[in-house]
Amino acid sequence: MSQINPRKLRISDFFYFLPEDKIAQFPKDKRDDSKLLIYRKGVISESNYSLLPVYLPTGCRLTFNNTRVIQARLLFQKPTGAMIEIFLLVPENEKEGLDPAINAKGKSSWKCLIGGAGKWKSGQLMSMTRKIAGQKIHLHAEITGKNSKNFTVEFTWQPESLSFSELLRHTGNIPIPPYLKRNADLKDKERYQTIYAAKEGSVAAPTAGLHFTDELMTNLSAKQIEVSYLTLHVGAGTFLPVKSDLMEGHSMHGEFLDVDRRTIGELILSAGKIFAVGTTSLRTIESLYWMGVKAAKNPEISVEEIWIRQWEIYDESSIGHPEVSLALQALLNWMEKNALERMMTKTEILIAPPYKTKMIRGLITNFHQPNSTLLLLVAAVIGEDWKQVYDYALNNEFRFLSYGDGCLLYTD
Repeated sequence: MSQINPRKLRISDFFYFLPEDKIAQFPKDKRDDSKLLIYRKGVISESNYSLLPVYLPTGCRLTFNNTRVIQARLLFQKPTGAMIEIFLLVPENEKEGLDPAINAKGKSSWKCLIGGAGKWKSGQLMSMTRKIAGQKIHLHAEITGKNSKNFTVEFTWQPESLSFSELLRHTGNIPIPPYLKRNADLKDKERYQTIYAAKEGSVAAPTAGLHFTDELMTNLSAKQIEVSYLTLHVGAGTFLPVKSDLMEGHSMHGEFLDVDRRTIGELILSAGKIFAVGTTSLRTIESLYWMGVKAAKNPEISVEEIWIRQWEIYDESSIGHPEVSLALQALLNWMEKNALERMMTKTEILIAPPYKTKMIRGLITNFHQPNSTLLLLVAAVIGEDWKQVYDYALNNEFRFLSYGDGCLLYTD
């Protein structure tokens, strides 16, 4: 890969033909029964996720994204029978983070996409009623704002004692990816979540983690493989293809990040031995490194200023950047100074060639869509060999995308 600024990358260089029949429509009956491609130093082999511990070094650390997918699709039916679909994106007040909006009672405002918006007249209130365990739940939605990208919708409900997250469990639908071209079923409610999902806020699953089972986690522990949990709430932008010819025309979506001091300490102890489970986990820990760089340069930096913007890691001089442990320690010092046990901020980090990852020895991930920022990330991890990996997967019965198979990609 030529050493050019990723702004000048042509997305057409990251295209491959993905036949419809290669896209996994449903998950395997058993999570860790999926196929696993192993790539290291240009050599490809294949195995099974249940045997993942065999291919990882003793004493390494895996980082998992423990976000939980919310039931972010809401379907309202008008008296005429017309359907209105609301897809939650982010809270109206993003600066406050996700927690206040998710935990709100009685009222919560969100930026949303709306299917059938032309049928929703100005000032019209959309309503639905659900009866759960003998209790009636009433939900109302009203458009309170609009811009070129989305709508602002205010939700109100009764009983007001319910939090917004509890309300969504009763009234929403799990947002399986649009490329599956089907409605979510009851099985998706379980299988489009990782077994370790804990913190609500994503509108898409961190799909590399969907392969892990309790048995597999036990076998990883038996090999003295450590695990760390962190949170990046996956946004709807993860499904958006890059539509501009050059990457400089693509706006990377921001996502909420939530990591505590203990986890950062674990990453310091495991520097050089970290494997990221999923692209969201990788984007999180690479963001932590750059936040540490910023904290080292300016210990007085604010929470809003410390978040990572799309291009800033490429605009930074590469001279004088600290080692991983020093950068993360600077971040810990900054958190202590600001009395933060947890750091909740945002990242827009775009990982693309010629970027060299700072934090990992390897990446465990699924197979991603052509012309996507996730494929750019894979190319940053293993260079031009991404083509070799994807050709092999296409020619050897691997299943692609969210419910598909995956790969273990070594950086060394």
